[in-house]
Amino acid sequence: MTKEIRLSGSGGQGLILAGIILAEAALKQGKVAVQSQSYGPEARGGASKSEVIISDTEILYPKVNKADIFLSLTQKSFDSYGNGNKENCSIVIDSSVKVPEGLNVIQLPILETAKEKVGNVIVANIVSLGAIQAATNIVDRDILEETILGRVPAHVKELNKRAFQAGIDLVKNF
Repeated sequence: MTKEIRLSGSGGQGLILAGIILAEAALKQGKVAVQSQSYGPEARGGASKSEVIISDTEILYPKVNKADIFLSLTQKSFDSYGNGNKENCSIVIDSSVKVPEGLNVIQLPILETAKEKVGNVIVANIVSLGAIQAATNIVDRDILEETILGRVPAHVKELNKRAFQAGIDLVKNF
């Protein structure tokens, strides 16, 4: 089993950290994983992406060719990175993103949930990880949560725990 994941959004939304967390959780499960990243020259505010490959066997090329799982939090990132997904790709996008008719997506209010329900838009990346886990079961939920909490400062652990659960709940209620 090899799964290719592309997380995209705007520079500063924490998707590179989300990719690192996802890869680390896969490693904790005994999988092979690689993570790479790319962002525009403007860094903050420009389209950015984090790519993760999770496999049971050796990974020979560290970049995503065609995504099995694609996340987009902004229109710009969807327009930049939304092509090149596998035909049966699981596509999770923020509800603010406009998509072509006929595209099978899970459209969720990720940014709004982070800001309004969790209390800080900065945890949209963690809401996204919860949504991806619930939608695809790409990594074990408990291991992913443990990895998130191991990567964030102590004073925001509870905020991130709520954000992760909020993402899971979004998919459950989809």
